[in-house]
Amino acid sequence: MGDMQVSKAPASTVDGSRLQIDDLLDGNAAPNSDLNSGADVISGLARIPKTLPPHYFYDRHGSHLFEQICELPEYYPTRTEAAILSQYADDIAQITGPSDLVELGSGSSTKTRLLLDAYAGLDDRLFYSPIDVSGGMLEQSAYTLLEDYPTLSVRGLVGTYEQALDRLPPTSLPTRTILFLGSTIGNLNPCECDEFLDRISRALQPDEYFLLGIDLQKPKPILEAAYNDSQNVTAQFNLNMLCHLNHRFSGDFEPAQFQHWAFFNEKESQIEMHLRSIVSQTALLEKLDLIVELAKGETILTEISRKFDPEAMQAQLSTKGLETINFWSDPQEWFGVLLCQKQ
Repeated sequence: MGDMQVSKAPASTVDGSRLQIDDLLDGNAAPNSDLNSGADVISGLARIPKTLPPHYFYDRHGSHLFEQICELPEYYPTRTEAAILSQYADDIAQITGPSDLVELGSGSSTKTRLLLDAYAGLDDRLFYSPIDVSGGMLEQSAYTLLEDYPTLSVRGLVGTYEQALDRLPPTSLPTRTILFLGSTIGNLNPCECDEFLDRISRALQPDEYFLLGIDLQKPKPILEAAYNDSQNVTAQFNLNMLCHLNHRFSGDFEPAQFQHWAFFNEKESQIEMHLRSIVSQTALLEKLDLIVELAKGETILTEISRKFDPEAMQAQLSTKGLETINFWSDPQEWFGVLLCQKQ
């Protein structure tokens, strides 16, 4: 569908037998998924206040904008988590032993290389299953990894986390490790987070692993600066969601009539990103037969990013049969990485 379709493979010397990409967004593969039908858009824009699911950030352009965000000086999570993984990847690999790596929301797979390098020291064979709703980004990243890791085999899954966790390929190595990095879990509200961890637990066999990155609680100015960067890349990323909806559902949203608005909600311990209508306006999403009316000043919530207490997160994971084996953080304790094992 649209930009989510896997594009034609780039010219490459990679042996094609080492790469398989399954498009779970294909109409035949997942005919009733919200991502295909737009049902989640309809339900979200019918709410008060209006909401949109954050997976609509990630068309091809949105994915590239997010890569730019990760390089911004104000956006600490990516570099801080990467520093933790750089320091402790060998420890992670030693604890799990040779392991198939399954990564949710893989993006460009940059941090994955730190883990692949560590696992390459344990076994000649490497198996990696990236999962992303952006098929173009997933395929591009897969080919780059295959060029750089001659013993790597990649089976990518283009789809939502829910779709992919229900259809994980069989393991090739003795165990499996599901990676959920970047504190993407913070985009889920408490109920969604609970359901997601249930799904992770069901997807893992006993003694398999879950590696989770979480953004930790810290002063409000640091948090708000990370989502209101001086170059306005995050604002472009937020507004691009409207362009994605226009493309996918034949819409006529006017991004210039919206403002990016991000702030820290101290009560809920979460950053909130909104699109704020700067005029009274009406938009049509033709393929959804949906008319959206917005008053001046009305907002659409596009993302939350919750900030976590590590002890509370470990307790929640334990209720799902996911026992924390180790927790690593940076010297400032801004970010944390947990390695859990399914009991």
